[in-house]
Amino acid sequence: MISVTVNGEAREVAQGMTLDTLVSELGLPADGIATAINRDVVPRSTYAQTVLTDGMVIEIIRAVGGG
Repeated sequence: MISVTVNGEAREVAQGMTLDTLVSELGLPADGIATAINRDVVPRSTYAQTVLTDGMVIEIIRAVGGG
């Protein structure tokens, strides 16, 4: 297990977990979100290749419509 921070909350995840797996485990939709790791935006097309490592700070935001 490794330790990452997701939206300000410490979380233990399996070593070798990818960003797309994390998003799925959090129950988030594949579309309508944006992510950054250590303040760098991560393109959606690279989620499956982005392996999480110990100490990463991950921010996940959802687009919300409204007026």
